[in-house]
Amino acid sequence: MGDQANPEHLSVAAWTKRCYFAGRALMDATLRPYDLGATQWYVLWHLANNGPTVQRDLGRTLDLERATLSGIISTLVRKDLVAQTSSGDDQRQRLLTLTAAGEALWRKLPDLSFIHDTAFGGIDEADLATTIHVLRSATERLQNLLRKD
Repeated sequence: MGDQANPEHLSVAAWTKRCYFAGRALMDATLRPYDLGATQWYVLWHLANNGPTVQRDLGRTLDLERATLSGIISTLVRKDLVAQTSSGDDQRQRLLTLTAAGEALWRKLPDLSFIHDTAFGGIDEADLATTIHVLRSATERLQNLLRKD
């Protein structure tokens, strides 16, 4: 068996991915009884915490492609959790707002901070700061390389 197949020798990127997927799976399992996925939850979180938002701006904030966000918004509109209306003078702009049903559901959803607490509780703050610094720097470097192409 080669080093790549041995979990003890996985790269930083591989462990980051595994941690992300484990957290995402726990989030999805927690939200399943509410018929929500993680990205739908992020949209609701943003609207609940920041108020009405132009769809294009939300896509940038959540780093989602336009087609992906459109599908998610369509689902949330169909579930009557989000209202999508024209925004201002530009009728092509779509303003997203939580509906009354969306606000009611948001108040019923469990606090997902237990996922973060489970993953990172008890880990030294300096270690977490170093981890954030390293991952932020690596992400910026990769994004800059991508922009060059």
